[in-house]
Amino acid sequence: MDEKMTPRIRFKGFKDDWERRKTKELCDISTGKGNTQDKVEDGKYPFYVRSVTIERSNEYLYDQEAVLTVGDGVGTGKVFHYVNGKYNLHQRVYRMFNFNHGVSAKYFYHYFSKNFYRRVMSMTAKTSVDSVRMEMIADMKIKFPSPAEQETIVSVLDGLDGTITLHQKKLDNLQMLKKLLMQKIFDQEWRFKGFTDPWEQRKLTDVGDIARGKSKHRPRNDKKLFGGKYPFVQTGDVASAGLFLTNYSQTYNDFGLAQSKLWPSGTLLITIAANIAETSILGIDAAFPDSVIGFTAKNSDVVFIKTLIDKFSNGLKRKAETSSQANLNLAKLSDLDIVVPNYDEQKQISSFFQNLDNLIASNQQHLDQLKTLKKYLMQNMFV
Repeated sequence: MDEKMTPRIRFKGFKDDWERRKTKELCDISTGKGNTQDKVEDGKYPFYVRSVTIERSNEYLYDQEAVLTVGDGVGTGKVFHYVNGKYNLHQRVYRMFNFNHGVSAKYFYHYFSKNFYRRVMSMTAKTSVDSVRMEMIADMKIKFPSPAEQETIVSVLDGLDGTITLHQKKLDNLQMLKKLLMQKIFDQEWRFKGFTDPWEQRKLTDVGDIARGKSKHRPRNDKKLFGGKYPFVQTGDVASAGLFLTNYSQTYNDFGLAQSKLWPSGTLLITIAANIAETSILGIDAAFPDSVIGFTAKNSDVVFIKTLIDKFSNGLKRKAETSSQANLNLAKLSDLDIVVPNYDEQKQISSFFQNLDNLIASNQQHLDQLKTLKKYLMQNMFV
């Protein structure tokens, strides 16, 4: 049976079957000539090396439209660039140029970057690819429509990429702003209007009760513990959560809960193993293992304490003991010195950062939706 040569999603007015040719029929293929030592900070021309990072150089090797992919290193099969102009190129980066048969370089870039990794993985028995051989590129079959349909596909994907880039920059700027504000506010350089009382030094245990989670049964992954109605939160769930944790990947049954403990909503979670010093506040009642510490606020605002610990997360990671696996023990966390304002100022600060976190989360969600849309289009606009 003939292979279908039309995509699932197609723009109005296009009906012809797509063509299929090997890469070597559509363009010339070669590698660069540059070396890593050719890079110059703030150089005049882009210098494409074996990573997603684009270096700079004061010399250029080529002045052309081309598609690039790394030939070895950690980015093998995953790093792609489209270039149109003067650039320098590392000797282990491939370039595809001088496109013909009606295939545009930009269309080729989108198609190739979507499909090349799958191709190279099919040509190796290992779980990763160490290097790209010329034939992996040259003999890869490229499916393409008419130039007019290519242009339409490229226009949609380029527009979506531009929107994703803008939203990513906005998100990055918001996260940088949060870091700056945390620094200024917790160092007391900036104060909210109406608050002048000095902050007081405390131990973390002065402003709340802390205890390790519980999971007594061994082995920890015994199947008879799981599959019930009680949320069981693990370090990865905390690391991937936002301000409040409501999603979880596992549940305990009655037997599982009997050897653990159900903590109430509002408990601050602090990871002390695997993902060190990640935090989130329970938005649900949940159990968790002893790789997570639970903090219950007393005469303090839990969002404020979370934000304060987030500011000190790098220092807490340095406190982590290094053995076979880094961990932060309960004693070190209990002895943590913190400086806190009165309760009203804590509430003011926590409200401010909660609003900022909500804005960051909203932008992250929008960015994720755009990326999901692009993934869907990439899967359905190509044959």
